[in-house]
Amino acid sequence: MPAALATLRKTISIAPGLSLGGDHFVVMAGPCAVETRELLLTAAEAVAAAGAVVLRGGAFKPRTSPKSFQGLGEAGLHLLSEAAARTGLPVVTEVLDPRDVDLVARHAAILQVGSRNMQNFPLLREVGRQRKPVLLKRGAAATLDELIAAADYILQEGNPDVILCERGVRGFDGSTRYLLDLAAVPVLQRRTHLPVIVDPSHGTGDAALVPAMAKAAVAAGADGLLLEVHAAPELALCDGMQALRPAEFAQLMQELRRLVPLCGRRWSRSDKSPADKLPATTPQTSASASQRPGPAIGTFDDEVIAP
Repeated sequence: MPAALATLRKTISIAPGLSLGGDHFVVMAGPCAVETRELLLTAAEAVAAAGAVVLRGGAFKPRTSPKSFQGLGEAGLHLLSEAAARTGLPVVTEVLDPRDVDLVARHAAILQVGSRNMQNFPLLREVGRQRKPVLLKRGAAATLDELIAAADYILQEGNPDVILCERGVRGFDGSTRYLLDLAAVPVLQRRTHLPVIVDPSHGTGDAALVPAMAKAAVAAGADGLLLEVHAAPELALCDGMQALRPAEFAQLMQELRRLVPLCGRRWSRSDKSPADKLPATTPQTSASASQRPGPAIGTFDDEVIAP
């Protein structure tokens, strides 16, 4: 990004010494859902050691079926706080209900509004009254106009720190979970000053496709990435097929370290750098990526693929 343009784009402070936007590039990573303490801490330590600067993880999970795993709720938030204290990584986690915003805000540095809630206007207004950054995901069938309008609900309540997230839209081809619309990145950056990040995990639904699309997102000008990393994807209660293993994530981060500066960005780092102090951890499985089959067409977890 040219220096003049970078100075015009909004920079959001996530934690002391850690910013997103402008020429700052951020990787947020962790499991889709908080499932057990052991799995969460293993993933958190792995992503911190590999260079992620924000820990993602869902305590409240909006699922298509009420019979699917709904998350651990408040207990999951406490586990996220423990992982944050252990690794030094600030947390981004989803809030579903306006009544839970204050609760989630006590544990999270960034409040996430998920795809299904992009037009939950009472929720948008409530997070807009917080003084914490809000990560707003594009709805699976939402236009960019609708995404920008949803962000305006938050902005009008007085919260200027909105992060837009492209996470894929529904298409007619079931080969991938969604159609990851990377053209949305430069379009949104042309139309708004807000930072734009990309979630290639949900955008593809297949861990084997995530590295390529993550690097493509960087080349498209994304301000950051939101990646799913699980200590043992085959044990995941949701979205295991799209989660990277710690070793796969570490390899991707090595490649991103070379690519990000070539695209005119610099790595954003927190003042806390605990990765070198973390104890060694052993994932619960040693299965390689080649032992994990890709999803068959039409089998993506708990999602409706048709338009």
